[in-house]
Amino acid sequence: ALEQYLPCFTRHVLRVTSQTGYAVKNEKMSNGAEKNRFRPDEDYPDLSKHNNHMAHSMTKEIYAKLRDVKTPGGFTLDQVIQTGVDNPGHPYIMTVGAVAGDEETYDVFADLLDPVIESRHNGFKKSDKHKTDLDSSKLKGGDESDWDSNYVLSSRVRTGRSVRGLSLPPKCTRSERRCVEKIVTEGLATLKGQFAGKYYPLSKMTDEEQEQLIADHFLFDKPISPLLLASGMARDWPDARGIWHNEAKNFLVWVNEEDHIRVISMEKGANMRGVFQRFCDGLKSVETAIKANGNEFMWNEHLGFVLTCPSNLGTGLRAGVHVKLPLLSKHDKFGQVLKNLRLQKRGTGGVDTASEGGIFDISNADRLGWSEVELVQIVVDGVRLLVNMEKKLEKGEGIDDMIPAPITKA
Repeated sequence: ALEQYLPCFTRHVLRVTSQTGYAVKNEKMSNGAEKNRFRPDEDYPDLSKHNNHMAHSMTKEIYAKLRDVKTPGGFTLDQVIQTGVDNPGHPYIMTVGAVAGDEETYDVFADLLDPVIESRHNGFKKSDKHKTDLDSSKLKGGDESDWDSNYVLSSRVRTGRSVRGLSLPPKCTRSERRCVEKIVTEGLATLKGQFAGKYYPLSKMTDEEQEQLIADHFLFDKPISPLLLASGMARDWPDARGIWHNEAKNFLVWVNEEDHIRVISMEKGANMRGVFQRFCDGLKSVETAIKANGNEFMWNEHLGFVLTCPSNLGTGLRAGVHVKLPLLSKHDKFGQVLKNLRLQKRGTGGVDTASEGGIFDISNADRLGWSEVELVQIVVDGVRLLVNMEKKLEKGEGIDDMIPAPITKA
């Protein structure tokens, strides 16, 4: 009997055809959906050597419950976790190991993603609510009267946004991606004043435009990270991807990179206050322009702004500062100081790069559960302290009395 050769096909229908002999078919469920012919335990990924938030949260019970479930748009559990299955860990950071394919992903697969979010975002629970605050006037300090420009070299604030009703980059079709580009660029074209600018589609830009964008450090390339490739974010590259920037080149929008859009405000020097004000004003202008055409961004009171990677939920905000800390960075308490200040460091070339000349990119470690104003204030206050510590070390003085207590939520 054929069954003895097919011990793992526990739910199957055999049929004989003149062309192929025996064939195995999946059963149809009562609602017409196709049932997987393999048991969930036979399909369960080997996560025994994995070190990411998804692998730590996944159980066989969760997998069995959700494996055959899909979002209304058709995104599956295996698509959610594929990047975490294919990439067991990262040498520098604890990766998430999961992505969303649409807004509904976070609800449909909540049994897995709620624990992932709680782990990644320092205990943020399903019952918690996020807060949004883009009132830049509330920020205290962070300009050249507060920061020393001999140490603080540049400031940058970025976030992401997703257009409601369209699939996210891991799942979107070509038509959806082109629709995102159309909605966003038509909105950007209406911006005036300091936010008037031009859009450069990657597939149509001239060699001269490309060289200028590279020189300005604005151009983003086709993803090469295994984390992004396993999530399907490089499909159809460079179709419907592009870069928009204002005339002053200090406010940018990336279209269809890792999220529908990435919004960036930046400038050289020690003026985070100005960068954040432009970020808030520009972001509000972009959202107003998007809404004028009947569209809106994905947002809910629990998760805040919904983005592709669970690590960017909430504000999606990263406020980064390039700062000189050659002595402090060698101090054995440097890591603890950053942790207590809820800050993180990376090289100036990105997450996988080392520091050059003692210059680090210092940014907020949190995204979800804190408002935009609160996160930038943490960076402003933290960088001020780091620079003061550096100055004391330059004088040969100790800094043990300056070690801050851990920052906690009010």
